[in-house]
Amino acid sequence: TLLYTIKFEAMTLPRVQSALVRPLRTLVQSRANSSKAVAPIVTSDSYRKSLLNVNPTEVTRLSNGMHVCSEYIDTPTATVGLWIDAGTRWENEQNNGVAHFLEHLVFKGTENRSQHELEIEVENMGAHLNAYTSREQTVYYAKCFAKDVDRSMDMLADILQNPRLEEGAIERERHVILREMQEVETNLQEVIFDHLHAVAFQGTPLSYNILGPTQNIKSINRADLLDYITKHYQPQQIYLAAAGGVDHAELVKLAEKHFGDMQTTHTHPFDYPPARYTGSYMKSRDDSMELAHVALAVEGCSWTNPDYFALMVANTLVGNWNKAQGGGKTLPSKFAREIHELGHPQSYMAFNTCYKDTGLWGLYGVCEPDHDAVRIFLGAVQAEWRRLYRSVSPGEVQRAKNLLKTLLLAQCDGTTAVCEDIGRQMLTYGRRISLAEIDARIEAVTPDVLRRVVGEFVYDKDPVLVGIGATEGLPDYTLTKIQQSSPVD
Repeated sequence: TLLYTIKFEAMTLPRVQSALVRPLRTLVQSRANSSKAVAPIVTSDSYRKSLLNVNPTEVTRLSNGMHVCSEYIDTPTATVGLWIDAGTRWENEQNNGVAHFLEHLVFKGTENRSQHELEIEVENMGAHLNAYTSREQTVYYAKCFAKDVDRSMDMLADILQNPRLEEGAIERERHVILREMQEVETNLQEVIFDHLHAVAFQGTPLSYNILGPTQNIKSINRADLLDYITKHYQPQQIYLAAAGGVDHAELVKLAEKHFGDMQTTHTHPFDYPPARYTGSYMKSRDDSMELAHVALAVEGCSWTNPDYFALMVANTLVGNWNKAQGGGKTLPSKFAREIHELGHPQSYMAFNTCYKDTGLWGLYGVCEPDHDAVRIFLGAVQAEWRRLYRSVSPGEVQRAKNLLKTLLLAQCDGTTAVCEDIGRQMLTYGRRISLAEIDARIEAVTPDVLRRVVGEFVYDKDPVLVGIGATEGLPDYTLTKIQQSSPVD
């Protein structure tokens, strides 16, 4: 019943010795400001060997099209989950919010287990069952003891294939989601990123809010949920990923046992609606708010774009900063040091959000309710972007590459993080990228490559600007667009 089995080297996290990474607190000002060459993060043979001396990610495709992917880690625990190639992007104006609504309901009981029975079973195993929905993915996963992987997969298969979707549960979750929406609206960082997507990808499903509009939450019914399951929960759109004390051959047998009967009702997967980026502007002024929240971005690249890692290095160069955490002259980012001296904003963070065919690359900041604070901050951001295009030094590029490698290594710590990495990479790349390949692609980013990529994606490109709160000082769009290519820094 198996069509093929292939192996990829895994992107596991080798144990990084303290000697490999210089603590930031030991950096001195002369080192931080230096534009001289900086050595790669490590040059020892042990580091290079550690990139290759990892367990492989094994991938098997079942006869119904589902993929089973796993990496063995010598630990008594495991994480197993379902990564589904479906999310908000596959919705329309009438059913926007249905993917997230369904995520809530699958834990409210199945044809074989009531909600109470499901909760008791999870608690008795000492396991953790969770789910989340994004614009392009839906994920259900369980963290458990390795000996309980079979039982965890049985639960995942049950909630995926046999959700009860009772009318009473639908009505209860409707109110839960409406309350969740109210809570989200108090998190201005989430709100501003929703607005950023809404204006940057206006007129396309990528602009939709994951939770959906209030009117849809009030109207979504059982038929809508079943229709979404039928169309998008297809075996060929699902990757079963696992990491931890799991034998791949045994995992494949369990996958056949629990998911082998899933039938493909669509011979061709649904095509996602293409994205369309629009440089644009949105301001929601409320002077009663204590701070101004602003986001400035340009169209980034997709996951699979060859320039992805160059944009990640540029993102790391811009860095992040928070006035409450300090750092000052010892910060690794030149821009963060400048912001520290400038005194504006309260905090900022650079971001690089990627999708199947597009992305958003930019910066989010929180400023004081001062007329000039927002204008000065955004001017400094665009000046830094222009500097990356014109005069970035080899030393700071190498420093950013070293930091990026460290951050990527730190993100793959534990079975859940590794399992998440497997599922996401299989959905986005169709394979697991090895740690050695990631290291090589980051190291291949030179100052010339960085300047070219910033020129292609950032310099003189139409930005999208969003502001919420005390935004009196938010510059108009025309000025913002001009400053994307100003000859003066």
